Parts: sequence; structure tokens; C-alpha cells
Amino acid sequence: MRAKLAATWTSFMFLYAYVDILNFFTPGVVDDILGGRVFEFDLSQTFSTAALTLVAIPILMVVLSMTLPARANRITNLVVASLYVPVTAFNAVGESWLYFYGLGVGLELILLALIVRYAWTWPRTAPSVLFEEPRVDALVDVPVSAAQESAGGAPGCPESPRQGPPAGAGR
Repeated sequence: MRAKLAATWTSFMFLYAYVDILNFFTPGVVDDILGGRVFEFDLSQTFSTAALTLVAIPILMVVLSMTLPARANRITNLVVASLYVPVTAFNAVGESWLYFYGLGVGLELILLALIVRYAWTWPRTAPSVLFEEPRVDALVDVPVSAAQESAGGAPGCPESPRQGPPAGAGR
């Protein structure tokens, strides 16, 4: 589940950034930026900080999706993705290139819906550690016959006390 969430946040992040980057090719956008305006906002340190924050959150969600414990991970993904739905929808408001923004925002909303779905359906019994050491008894579940047990263990098992070296060993 962690990898699915991280991959979806990565896709969202790239789409979010590239819609903004490709927007520079919209006629008049670069002139407005050079004139100190983006959409309806004056360019300022406050605007740039807010824009950086909006881009940094999905970037951080990639890392958090892989590292947070299961319960915190689930809650964080549900909250952040839900909060990004209106933010993402707002990005299409007032834009003149409706096909471009409609496609970009539509894809972003689909990815956010996937994140909410993955987090919502997260198995409640998932381990909260990133990588859990496998148990030795869970790795091999080979039935041993009574004859093998009386002979000292399973054939080919080096831990068997009465078994000699494998054929061809020591030559």
C-alpha cells in the first residue's frame, strides 16, 4: 500500500508541476509574470512561499507515504488528499484554455481520488514498520515424512544432525 500511495503522489506531483510549467506557453502568461502578476495575484515573497508550499506538500507526501507508521500514514493521506481536492479544482477557475486545464485538473483529481481510496481501504492489520524481518518458520513450510524425521531431518538440510555432506562435496 505504501508503494501505491508514494507512486500516486509522485504522479500527482509531476502532473501538478508540469501543468504549471506548460502554462508558460499560454499566450500572455509570461508577459503577466514579467509584469508582476500571476492569475489575480501580485508576485511577492508571500505568493512565492505559498506556491512553494503547495508544491512541497505532494513532494513530502511521497516520503511520508513510505515512512509513516500505518495508522498515521492512512490518516495523513486521507486528510492531505482531501484538502487538495478544492485546491486543485480552484486551479481551473478563470482559465481560458479549458481543454488544457480541464485535462490537467481532471487527471489530478483522479489521482487524488485514488489516494483517498488507497488510504481508505488500507488493511487495518498492516504492519506499521517499513520493512519487517521475515520469520524463519514462515520461509519454509516443507512437510517432513516420519522416515526423514527418524533419519535425522529433511534431505539436503544442512542443519540435520545425522545427515552427511551433500553428494560430491569434499572431492
